[in-house]
Amino acid sequence: MCVHLADGCRRLARAVTHGGRRRLVPTAVAMLAVLGTLGGVLVALASGAPHDGPSAGSAPASSGPGLPTVRPTGGDSPVIPGMTLETGARLMSGQAVPAARLVGTPPAVAPLRRTLQADLLIVAPFSLSRATLAAVSRLPGVTGTERIEAVRMRINGAYTAVLGVDPSVFRMFAARPTGASNALWEGVAAGGIAVSYTMGKLDKLPLGGTVAAAGRTTKRLRVVAFGTMGIGGVNAVVSDSVARSLGAPAGNAIVVSMSASDFAADAAAAGRLIPKGASVEPLVTLVTVPGGTITVNSSGAAGAGSLTEGGAATAQLDAMLRAAESREGLPYIWGAAGPTAFDCSGLVQWSFAQAGIVMPRVAADQALTGPAVPVSELQPGDLLFYHTDPTDPTYISHVAIYLGRGWMIQAPAPGQHVEIVPADFGTEFAGAVRVNPAQAAAVAARVA
Repeated sequence: MCVHLADGCRRLARAVTHGGRRRLVPTAVAMLAVLGTLGGVLVALASGAPHDGPSAGSAPASSGPGLPTVRPTGGDSPVIPGMTLETGARLMSGQAVPAARLVGTPPAVAPLRRTLQADLLIVAPFSLSRATLAAVSRLPGVTGTERIEAVRMRINGAYTAVLGVDPSVFRMFAARPTGASNALWEGVAAGGIAVSYTMGKLDKLPLGGTVAAAGRTTKRLRVVAFGTMGIGGVNAVVSDSVARSLGAPAGNAIVVSMSASDFAADAAAAGRLIPKGASVEPLVTLVTVPGGTITVNSSGAAGAGSLTEGGAATAQLDAMLRAAESREGLPYIWGAAGPTAFDCSGLVQWSFAQAGIVMPRVAADQALTGPAVPVSELQPGDLLFYHTDPTDPTYISHVAIYLGRGWMIQAPAPGQHVEIVPADFGTEFAGAVRVNPAQAAAVAARVA
């Protein structure tokens, strides 16, 4: 699916994907082995069951039947029609974060003074002590920490990762445009909920209206802004007090920023500092590519590895393309992964599965399943990736399958259907990837 909060490659909540499937979860506060974008666990706050709404040197696969050669599109038209800013939203000067107008004087929040990348999450099904926070903060490579609430709950009927935060502090860990939006953080401080840009747009949430947030209790919260956090899989943020009122354990998580050179050592050291039952989870995607190179995908570019390595066999690509084309005309549903409805990355995952190739669920992770391919060397079966989220411009939030002859197939947006359209290499294009089945399986296992 296309990701939200979304969504660079900093991940949160394996059970949560930008468009992850809606899942049945028992009524209770339970520890989950999470199944989506982050390695680890979150506390699930459930008030009831939701409604489920390779061989090297392989030859190119044949393009779809009956497709004439066309000229791919370019320019600055959106690759997902309808993914544009709300005309009635209030935009802060120089920002691209849609925010609802607050009634009365907004609560005071501290200004954004610096931006940090969220690299690590320590999470437990119970409150973590301030002593643990202090010990982690003293590790040599750590540049910032904050104690928060991190849980899974239903928002508008779909389970997703929700963070409870101090708006004055946590904003420094968000994607820069989101962190800079005073209106968003004032709205959160006032008791509202900010959702990811993709969730807000593709799940058609009412900016300025209310949605049901269902944890151990259920409350209707005002949707105050659409703004991506930059932590994949996180689709909503509320204040600490709101999270606790919904049943979240106070301070059950710590978000950590650290220098890249100290990542492995600090992650290991943090694991020795935390209490039994807690977990240390990376929020960056580390991928081992042929030759043993470790790539940290935080730039928003697609591709990892070398084109000299083997791709999928021709027979596999042919099977995948036939599967994808057989879904033409089926509806887009945010979070759906087939077989009768899809979001963008759900279509990719399902189509490759029909050819026996395991793919991760989220577009940003799918962008790591093979090497980057120049547009001049595209072959049928390559994946095309896009940046469609103005609140986190480097986040890969959309994917399509290249069919050859200038065409691609995609699941675009709500109210639309899986469609075959001219390939788009406009301003939102983030790059193309040739899927390596072994690498794809490794990435899928890493984020599973």
